[in-house]
Amino acid sequence: MLLTITTTHQPATDLGYLIGKHPGRAQSFELNVGQAHVFYPEASAERCTVALLLDIDPIALVRGPGETIGHYVNDRPYAAASLMAVAISRVFRRGESKERPELAQTPIALEANVPVLRCRAGKAKIEAVLAPLGYERIEIEPLPLDPKFPEWGSSPYFSLRLAGTLKLSELLSHLYVLLPALDGDKHYWVGGDEVQKLVDHGPWLAGHPEREWIASRYLKRRRSLVREALSQLIIEDDDDVEDADQQRDEREAQIERPLSLNEQRLRAVLDVLVEHGAHSVVDVGCGEGRLLALLMEERRFDRLLGVDVSCIALERAADRLKLERLPAMQRARIELKQSSLTYRDDALKGFDAAVAVEVIEHIDAERLGPVEANLFGHAAPPLVVITTPNAEYNVLFESLNAGAFRHGDHRFEWTREQFQAWCANIAGRFGYEVVHRMIGKVDPAHGAPTQMAIFAKREAA
Repeated sequence: MLLTITTTHQPATDLGYLIGKHPGRAQSFELNVGQAHVFYPEASAERCTVALLLDIDPIALVRGPGETIGHYVNDRPYAAASLMAVAISRVFRRGESKERPELAQTPIALEANVPVLRCRAGKAKIEAVLAPLGYERIEIEPLPLDPKFPEWGSSPYFSLRLAGTLKLSELLSHLYVLLPALDGDKHYWVGGDEVQKLVDHGPWLAGHPEREWIASRYLKRRRSLVREALSQLIIEDDDDVEDADQQRDEREAQIERPLSLNEQRLRAVLDVLVEHGAHSVVDVGCGEGRLLALLMEERRFDRLLGVDVSCIALERAADRLKLERLPAMQRARIELKQSSLTYRDDALKGFDAAVAVEVIEHIDAERLGPVEANLFGHAAPPLVVITTPNAEYNVLFESLNAGAFRHGDHRFEWTREQFQAWCANIAGRFGYEVVHRMIGKVDPAHGAPTQMAIFAKREAA
């Protein structure tokens, strides 16, 4: 089992200060189930690589207390997982340095290579877990069951290479948490002390869209421990995020308040859903549940799902909808779920309609590709309704500075031509017909403040 970390930060041999291991000599450390060896395959001023090699004793591994691992035949000595995480913590002292504290706090060019990693959830899940962490390069190569027999198909094993500019402590904390999480197992009993380990090594999880999945896998799906860990991880982050979100939402509402634009948007979406005979609706990016509350008033909608990446928003939606006080039959009509449009989710399938009200502009433009594939290709409901600001109209808002967006979290705001081109491309690729409507007071030159696209699935020939 091997992990290598390389830097080209110069002088590169300063890497030794961060892990407390001199580049000029090899060192070995005793583990409960074998030995960890640290050595430097290369060490120059321009480039330095440290290797952590685990020599696992398979007999000692299966003699541990409790049913922690399968006996006789297993992959634990070879695939990087919880054994490697323990060695990282034991040997690399978390990337901190008493000799060079300023270096420890400096982002440097780093590359980590894990030759063998097990992840039964597949390549897409590895990408979903790593992408939000800001690495400049993520290379994931599937490993065959047997290169001599390709017909046997793929295996749950991958080689992983990460590259980016970050502090070594950040890289090590990512590996410490994610190696066992992606693997989904641990070689030792998971108890309450594991919660504190996760909280200590994973403060970056607070804003991660896959934090619940990661925490669940890290804690071997022990729900009580997962809830405890998440409550500790997000409490401080939620306070900051909530304040920032409220400020941005209030500013956007202040800009659009003279037009009561939000109410017009929601009513326009409701009209389209009724017009097309929809009875089940998934609201992607549901936020605080304003549209869901409107749809709940209509008996025709017998199945509603609200999806949002923000747990805070979902909590507000649950309060707005009074979910805990709804009668059983009413409560059965609606569900809230934490998820992200940038990741494939089977829960979005099987609905008459999907709605994204003022959502796409909150997504980085370069990440719209996965959104399109997941919403129109994977979920593929018969009807999709999308609304987004019309950037041309912004000049008519007196309180909005020239060139500014209506909301501080908007990644872009499109003109009518840009939005229609994007919609036409999607319709052609995924087999939809699309029509456009404007919402709000229409200006002869600039159009209406909100633009809406209505995608209807083409009937098979």
